[in-house]
Amino acid sequence: MRERIARLREDAVAALEAAERPEDVEQLRVQYLGRKGKVTELLRGMGSVPPEERPHVGQLVNALREELETLIGRRKETLAAAALEARLKEETIDVTLPGRGPVLGRRHPLTLVLDDIKKVFIGLGFTVVEGPEVETDWYNFEALNIPPDHPARDMQDTFFITDDILLRTQTSPVQIRTMSAQEPPVRIIAPGKVFRVDADVTHSPMFHQVEGLYVDEGVTFSDLKGTLTVLARELLGRRPVRFRPSYFPFTEPSAEMDIECIMCHGAGCRVCGNEGWLEILGAGMVHPQVLLNVGYDPERWTGFAFGMGIERIAMLRYGIDDIRLFFDNDLRFLRQF
Repeated sequence: MRERIARLREDAVAALEAAERPEDVEQLRVQYLGRKGKVTELLRGMGSVPPEERPHVGQLVNALREELETLIGRRKETLAAAALEARLKEETIDVTLPGRGPVLGRRHPLTLVLDDIKKVFIGLGFTVVEGPEVETDWYNFEALNIPPDHPARDMQDTFFITDDILLRTQTSPVQIRTMSAQEPPVRIIAPGKVFRVDADVTHSPMFHQVEGLYVDEGVTFSDLKGTLTVLARELLGRRPVRFRPSYFPFTEPSAEMDIECIMCHGAGCRVCGNEGWLEILGAGMVHPQVLLNVGYDPERWTGFAFGMGIERIAMLRYGIDDIRLFFDNDLRFLRQF
């Protein structure tokens, strides 16, 4: 029995020294000290030991159990410490290495253009106002001199939510809301999103507009031309501009403003349709009926209004030929600005 105990100790010690993982040590604990382990079998076999030797053999078996428990505990601690050291070494941060700079975003080209537009008009004494993107038919059409049977409604493919609720097709409703809430003089610009059923390389179902309004005593078409000429010069440089007669239900007279083509400088090319000019906005004197709709006396007050697409200005300013690039969120595109 003594020889058996000695061999069992040698085998257990050798196995523990060879164990490389905590789970291997746990298996050895069960193998030697478990309910059906080898040390437990020794205790169960004490009946075959002569009575006079049993006390001594029992002491040897108990000593073996205590020794193996101590060795197993130490081996677990050793392996755990080695695993921790390896993990710390693997995860060590070299604080002497140069830091990585955070990836910074870029201001969107539409934001850049809008900020420049605001800067121009704030310098001219205008105030920036905003309004709801979901509008009623009254503010979007009827108050702007576009009744239900007016053919001008066909000029805009509208997203209707109900018969009376829609996604605004222009920011002009903000002008109506502002005039309805205050007495003249009124000098505002209204930037924001607008929505129309249209989508191709030059049109988007959602795009941005800036509309402007100036109502006071003695406002003339010359004031309109001077204001918009300053705007074109600040946004697109000192290029020739022209005003062409046009039609809008809410202004009379109405005009469209062109600038000299940025590609051919007036010589005529594919971009400008060989005309040498590019249209940038529509404008005109506020229609007397619109003034009446908001409670203004058209005999006393006059004013002008204008509207432009921010995407169109940005495309002209930066030479962009596809409006969809503004909404793709491609960082390679945005980093250029």
